[in-house]
Amino acid sequence: MSAAPRMLLVLSENWTLTGGQADLPAAVRWAREAEDAGFDSVMVSEHIVLGPDAGADGIMGNPRDYALPGNQDPYTPWPNSLLLLAAIASVTRRLRLAAAAVLAPLRHPLLMARELGTLDLISEGRLLVQPTVSWSRDEYDALGVPFGRRGRLLDEHLEVWAKAWGASPISHDGEHYSFRDVYFEPKAHRPEGPRLWFGGQRLHGPVLRRLVRYGHGFHPLGRPTAQDLLALEEAMAAAGRDAAELEMIGGTQAVFPDDRSPADLGAALASIPEQLEQGFTTFCIKPNQFIDDPDGIGSFCREVTRRVETMTK
Repeated sequence: MSAAPRMLLVLSENWTLTGGQADLPAAVRWAREAEDAGFDSVMVSEHIVLGPDAGADGIMGNPRDYALPGNQDPYTPWPNSLLLLAAIASVTRRLRLAAAAVLAPLRHPLLMARELGTLDLISEGRLLVQPTVSWSRDEYDALGVPFGRRGRLLDEHLEVWAKAWGASPISHDGEHYSFRDVYFEPKAHRPEGPRLWFGGQRLHGPVLRRLVRYGHGFHPLGRPTAQDLLALEEAMAAAGRDAAELEMIGGTQAVFPDDRSPADLGAALASIPEQLEQGFTTFCIKPNQFIDDPDGIGSFCREVTRRVETMTK
């Protein structure tokens, strides 16, 4: 095995620990406790609003499970991820801040670049951004953004961000956005902007294309196949890039014995050695899948760190 595993604490969707309420001070405290326990990073995802299509396929059986397209209660709390990560940045020193599922098409790209760049400066380069298009037509309809154009909107965002974090003045004349000779100051912490992750349920055309052109990390939803990983390696090579440049983000799979109980931690961590052999180095874990005590996050993180160190020596 090569690099030591880095553990990422998922802070979204932990409301079974707080009685269903969005206890944001608790989330900030959990992040600080994760850093103290040796975790590498925390992750916060987002929605702006939810509509009836959030639960169109039936609400998840165990409320500790991950929210997926069509399986979630529309009352699920989704606070602003960037504001929450800014609060976390102010009380941590080295913890990386992963803004996952950033729904870029629902904003203007200059506004999005401003928010991301500012957070990256506040955290002194600790920001990780995973932009995506998401799945909820109701959410797009509520904000007046064409759902069918969301992929092209994201592509244009990525073009504008690259310009915004480069030299001013900048101009853009695209399908959806157009501006001329604007000065974008200050920039982000790095000249090329925050680290960008891409992922999804399948490593198909658009995701692969964005990852090869802009990506610093690959975060699949679920376990990618050997064919997916080979396709990624070949596409990176064709673009003159080495797939080894990418941070590979894996995860833990919680198996619940019923709809009321947490999952077994040991079983969820068991796949980490195999994922390390495949090249994955960073592993997501959501605490409420394994514990019910909101005051137990620090001890939970220390236990995860201890077990992972033992199994990967």
